[in-house]
Amino acid sequence: MEPIILTTERLLLRPFEPADTEAVFQACQDPGIQRWTTVPSPYEREHAEGFVGRIVPDGWRLGSLYAFAVLTRDSGELAAAVSSIIRDEGVAEIGYWAAKPHRGRGYVTEAVRAVAHWAFTTVGVERLEWRAEVGNNASRAVAEKAGFVVEGIQRSGIVNKGVRRDSWTGALLPCDLGLPSAGPYLPARI
Repeated sequence: MEPIILTTERLLLRPFEPADTEAVFQACQDPGIQRWTTVPSPYEREHAEGFVGRIVPDGWRLGSLYAFAVLTRDSGELAAAVSSIIRDEGVAEIGYWAAKPHRGRGYVTEAVRAVAHWAFTTVGVERLEWRAEVGNNASRAVAEKAGFVVEGIQRSGIVNKGVRRDSWTGALLPCDLGLPSAGPYLPARI
């Protein structure tokens, strides 16, 4: 897929580019990002270079990973990263982190909503999944504010730094955003 740019009231979302390498490297020095996400720890410059220079372009070209740099429209600073990873036909997983100076402003929630809308209307995603290690309350708060329904806990649901960990899991469907789904959906009657 050709890379695209998304805009919101306060943000510009575009694929990462080589000029973002230093900002990604600096943001990922944060112990919180290293603790709660799957970025390497310690996070070296070569990790940022590989992400921006190889992983992101390959993901867009192959249609497997759509990684967006989330920039503030007023300053152009890197505020966050949001990625949609295609997992199965019609299913993608969303992941995100916020640069420490930009936390608590609602940027990630705003960006997640924009990426979700795009994934549902352009990419053909019918189920957008979110997972976070149990205890990552900031990630859960973003997911819930963005409209994800927390579905439960998966035992040993994720691997982070070589260790299997329990994870919260949730999903967002097109109907949660008032959008039509590409295929029919019949919810269970409980």
